[in-house]
Amino acid sequence: MAEIEELQTMFTVVPVSNDGQFCEGKQTGNGHKFGLKSPAQGYDVEADQSDTLTQNSITSLLSSKFRDVAKRWRQYGVDSPRFRKRLHSKWESMNYEIIDSQLQRKLNEEKVSKRKLAMLMLSNWLVYFAIGIGTALMAAGVQIIVELIAHQKFSLLKTYLDKCSTDKENCLYQPILIWMSINVGITLLASALVTYLQPMAAGSGIPLIKSYLNGVRIPGLLSLQAFVAKCVGVVLSILGGLACGKEGPMAHSGGIIAAGIGKGRIPWFKKYIDLYGLFRTDHNIRDLVAAGAASGVSAAFGAPVGGTLFSVEEAASFWNTELVWKVFFSAMVACFSTNFLLSAYEGHPTQLSNPGLVRFNTFPNLTFDLIEIPVFIIMAAIGGLIGSLFVVMNYKLTVFRQKYLHRKKWIKVVEASLVSGVSALAAFVLMFTIKDCTTAEPYNGHAFNTTMGCDGEGHNAMSTMFLTTPEGCLKALLHDSYDNYSVLTLVLFVTVFFFLGVWTYGLSVSSGVFIPSLTIGAAWGRLIGLGVIQLFPNQVLTSKAKDVGKYALIGAASQLGGCLRTTISLTVIIVECTGDITFGLCIMLALMISKWVGDFFTTGLYDMNVEVSGIPLLSWEPPPLCDHVYVSDFMSQPVMTFLPVEKVGHVYECLMGESFNGFPIIEQDPNCDSRYKGKLRGIILRFQILVLLSKKVFCQEGQVPSNQNSITLKDFQKTSPVAVRIEDIQLTDQEKQYVIDFRPFMNQTPYTVSLNFSMPRVFRLFRGLGLRHLVVVSDEFEPIGMVTRKDLAKYRAEIKKGMLHMEHLTVENR
Repeated sequence: MAEIEELQTMFTVVPVSNDGQFCEGKQTGNGHKFGLKSPAQGYDVEADQSDTLTQNSITSLLSSKFRDVAKRWRQYGVDSPRFRKRLHSKWESMNYEIIDSQLQRKLNEEKVSKRKLAMLMLSNWLVYFAIGIGTALMAAGVQIIVELIAHQKFSLLKTYLDKCSTDKENCLYQPILIWMSINVGITLLASALVTYLQPMAAGSGIPLIKSYLNGVRIPGLLSLQAFVAKCVGVVLSILGGLACGKEGPMAHSGGIIAAGIGKGRIPWFKKYIDLYGLFRTDHNIRDLVAAGAASGVSAAFGAPVGGTLFSVEEAASFWNTELVWKVFFSAMVACFSTNFLLSAYEGHPTQLSNPGLVRFNTFPNLTFDLIEIPVFIIMAAIGGLIGSLFVVMNYKLTVFRQKYLHRKKWIKVVEASLVSGVSALAAFVLMFTIKDCTTAEPYNGHAFNTTMGCDGEGHNAMSTMFLTTPEGCLKALLHDSYDNYSVLTLVLFVTVFFFLGVWTYGLSVSSGVFIPSLTIGAAWGRLIGLGVIQLFPNQVLTSKAKDVGKYALIGAASQLGGCLRTTISLTVIIVECTGDITFGLCIMLALMISKWVGDFFTTGLYDMNVEVSGIPLLSWEPPPLCDHVYVSDFMSQPVMTFLPVEKVGHVYECLMGESFNGFPIIEQDPNCDSRYKGKLRGIILRFQILVLLSKKVFCQEGQVPSNQNSITLKDFQKTSPVAVRIEDIQLTDQEKQYVIDFRPFMNQTPYTVSLNFSMPRVFRLFRGLGLRHLVVVSDEFEPIGMVTRKDLAKYRAEIKKGMLHMEHLTVENR
């Protein structure tokens, strides 16, 4: 008993209300209270402290001002309940469950030939093959366009920088104005495209893809507008000089391609041209999007195994062995096709020397000694700390943006343009002030360089990292010799690029965080490598370490792990990118330790984005220590029920007044005075009712609708659940007097639970089956409550600074 009491004192349950105040504990079925933290134990413990100094003293005044500033600063921090401790009601679940209606049963009774089943299986594999081909075409196109235009851009800048650095007339203002103008103009287009065409294309898209594969419907995420804004936007973002990469958006773009191929229809103005409709269910589209995300990562890094594992570890929530094979097949096709297309572009298609958009290439000396392991462990801890700092700073900036900058669309565009201009200005200032001249040539001619500030044959080392794309900068830090960059150059570059990366991630542009994180880590990894060489010049471990590339690689892996908190897939991706398995142990060690250190302070960057967006994400396991919480404590009640045959006017008014998405169908109890009390007979979705109303499947009482037999399952599959709104349906007064029959369309066998079901059992049932609604029934089988995704996502557990915290969130109406 003492052990239980000791365990219970190690965590707190913090209910959070909409207004940011703490709620009273909730009484559970067993008499326990879930959430016993009082308001006095909240975060703002300094508000009621009395000051022993006099009110007119200077010390008292400064102390009160300091407390006010500290309070406002905490509003943007990780303890702010308004932004991380909330869920939005606008997010709805997907319909993974097969609706067991009379229409579905008639379809099941139809005889299906073996040949038709074989063709269906073959079509399924062909769709996954097409996803790989489509993703490869998209990735290769983005890469070629970026390389061509970036070459022209940096060639122009080099010409002006070289000319004006030696010109007696001192015309250095010309290259900086040209640089800033190009960046601002291109970024203006990139941000406007995303902001006004499809805002869901902003960022990398991986947090939203992860939420979608978890079962949350994200309107506009997989639309054609999102694809155009994503692909064109990421090209413009990179050319605009932002500290971002194109690898994250590849996963989102691959998911859009997969969804488009699966749905088999082409948008034409406001209509669709149907080609085929075999894979339009939410269940099928979910599996295809998982393959598309894996194919995007595979095409980006040339890592089919890593792409598959990334989709498993970071994105998808529902897996089986057959799906893994299909996803891997699609990722392999994407990798091979991208390799072929890029190799053909370079003039040697049969050599297949370009397996991905980003390759770390072969390291000449990627070996290590056991005595270097402590150095790698320290680097991993540093990566976790810097990654946590990146997440915290980006979170504070995200909160500031949502409060003040996202009220108007034009402000988003202006901010993105400002960041691109500042990026060009910062690069120019560093190149102008730091006279780090070197005669060493850049690795494989990946970048331009300028002689600004250098005499003779030398060139400015800082220009090697800025007059190139982010991928080129990463390759320079990984492969350039140890004396290419001075310590001061690396320190200033890490500092400036870190803040630019924090500022860039979250802008209203299509951008990724993979390459900035790798670049930051590679830069400070080189610093540590230089330090090791200076500290141990005669040791065995540095006799072959004149190439500091392995330290840069460990730093890059540690930084990425500290930001994203992904271990297995990133290990495989980096190993596949380097082509050397011998260094896999060190990479895995760096990623694991950086994740542990980062998790001690904050959540991962992607999880932070999900929490800030208020998306009701369900974890793999139920919250711990919730066995005493029963379904009666957290279910939504009361429920709105319909009879099997209802008046159209009553149904229309209910849909106009309520936002419920599931309505239990009951059989009226003749012995009860209440009209809407009786045994459960089924459940019907809001989307189904909207389709029936829009197609006017109703008639006068006692008759059968003339078009009832013409309604099939395809009519529900053709229409998007977010495309039909009750406000768009117009009914006459006479039609409102008609009746609508739900019996042919309702789910006749919904999943139900009784009142004494515990939260862990409900969670596993809901999560494992991918349910959208779970009906709570009484002993008389009457519906008395409903469990949805938000009811379960309200209970969140997290470990921070070694302590387990349980939080009871509330749902905001938006």
